[in-house]
Amino acid sequence: MNTGQMLLTIGAMVLLSTIMLRVNTVNFNSDNIRAEAQYGMLATSIATSIIEEAKGLAFDETTDTNTVSNVNDLTSAAALGKESGETYEKFNDFDDFNDYTKVDSTLPSAVFNISCKVDYVDPTNINVPSLSNTWHKKITVLVSSPFMRDTIRESSIYSYWYFR
Repeated sequence: MNTGQMLLTIGAMVLLSTIMLRVNTVNFNSDNIRAEAQYGMLATSIATSIIEEAKGLAFDETTDTNTVSNVNDLTSAAALGKESGETYEKFNDFDDFNDYTKVDSTLPSAVFNISCKVDYVDPTNINVPSLSNTWHKKITVLVSSPFMRDTIRESSIYSYWYFR
């Protein structure tokens, strides 16, 4: 082999190595993006499930078995949360999810950290918690994981309606 052929061979090997590194980098990045999207979908499903579960319960402890026509009869804003001795399995009203946290490790792919916050809100400004009782409560669910770059945040408003 002469010098020209040797240079062409070395050039071809460098070009092939560069292309292989680029292909591997693209595949690695694609796998990371796919995994993040998968974890994001799982986190969104978990948050939606918590919200749907909360909305399936009574609006308030006092509306669990009775009807209420005065907002002052509802649980005070400062007392939102589970009642004494109550556990997740026995939650019976929407605001029991206030300050609820859970580490979900039941999925084989990742561990998810779940936290919930429930506040009264005024319908004219649902982004600011109300310090007084209203007919509307907002739940915010945060789901994060060490495998995710971002935290999933979902919110929903639950209102009490009683028609006479």
